[in-house]
Amino acid sequence: MSSTRTLTRRATLAATAVTAALVLAGCGSADGGSGHSGHGASSSASAEATAGAHNAQDVAFAQGMIPHHQQALEMARLAPDRASSAQVKDLASRIEKAQDPEIRTMSGWLTAWGEDVPASGGSTESSMPGMDHSAHSGMPGMMDAADMEKLRKASGADFDTMFVTMMIEHHEGAVEMATTQKSKGEYEPAVAMADDIVTAQTAEISEMNKLLGRN
Repeated sequence: MSSTRTLTRRATLAATAVTAALVLAGCGSADGGSGHSGHGASSSASAEATAGAHNAQDVAFAQGMIPHHQQALEMARLAPDRASSAQVKDLASRIEKAQDPEIRTMSGWLTAWGEDVPASGGSTESSMPGMDHSAHSGMPGMMDAADMEKLRKASGADFDTMFVTMMIEHHEGAVEMATTQKSKGEYEPAVAMADDIVTAQTAEISEMNKLLGRN
């Protein structure tokens, strides 16, 4: 991630902090958004992988989306102890419930294909806060180490604002990656999962923009 992009994101964080903190402060007892179970619901996407028809794009999708999801889980697992908004906590919980099973499914595909599985990809319980994502920092929407450290140190309304702002960018990156998979992938369960990701994360982006008081 370039320094210009990081500075732009941090400027966005600062610019939205006042309005977003006010909006989020009023959401603490609100119902947690749409309540959908997220993008882990596709039965086809959770099917056991075989060494059947797949291409290089399918492999790249799984190898890229696993660490992308792992960082989202790392962010989401900070929310229970740091967030002040019930809506933010609910959103984080839904993200974890959706993306954890997807990591396991994609890891199974890669194993069946005889491809490398990204570190900790087979068991997200072993992913500890502060895990190194620097090797994947060039992927769309990935936060850098400084961003993650800032999020870990935040609490209350500041955490809520930072978490939502960062997760919007993270989701936008996942949607970009999944859209590529939909157009270029061959393995049907992977294409189905990509479609789930686009649908669910686009809806969550809209939800998060509302939390920030954006139209």
